[in-house]
Amino acid sequence: MSKNDPGVVDGHGPDATHPPGLELERFTAALRRLTNQGVHTSASPQLLDRAASELEAIAAELDPVTPPWAPSVPAFYEGMKPEDFFPFSPMIGRYNALAPPLDIEVRDDAVHGTGNLDAAYEGPPGCVHGGVIAALFDELLGVANISAGVGAMTGTLTITYRSPTPLKADLTFFAQVQHVEGRKVRTTGTIHAGDRLCAEADGIFILVDHSKFLAHTEAHGGSGT
Repeated sequence: MSKNDPGVVDGHGPDATHPPGLELERFTAALRRLTNQGVHTSASPQLLDRAASELEAIAAELDPVTPPWAPSVPAFYEGMKPEDFFPFSPMIGRYNALAPPLDIEVRDDAVHGTGNLDAAYEGPPGCVHGGVIAALFDELLGVANISAGVGAMTGTLTITYRSPTPLKADLTFFAQVQHVEGRKVRTTGTIHAGDRLCAEADGIFILVDHSKFLAHTEAHGGSGT
């Protein structure tokens, strides 16, 4: 299995003989559905007890085939899709049940995304949590950087909350690199609900020496792919 295979871009999850695919994506979607149900369920204690027992049994079955975690470095290659940049990300990873289900694409040198966030991401009543919004911006601006060929580490990220971001509503996301000056990359983004601006982001990202980043990761038990 090549490192250029989207199934193994960052070394997480199944080994090369069982790369991530539709089965893991389906599994993740089921976990995401359960998470949403869990935060506002009206199930009886008896049903919850039975469901917990069945989930515990499944978790026990998966334990022996779940390898120890280790940090790793994503591998980026020409032509890969934005959702393949960080497939296990807690913000946009399609194989991570923590991540909201977003669709992302790059058009005209900018990141365009759509999504609908459910109850698991609630902050103020009926609204997306501000911390979730900030984390999504951090990731989406990072995708814009990678797409522009200037992948960098977050230096500062300023979020301006213009109006409440509604739950269970169709949202649009946008991010684009504005300019690069030396080692600093300035990237901005927005979230809209229809025509209404909900939040803006303005980030300064720092270009790093990739070899030093690899050395840091290897020193902490990880490896590149």
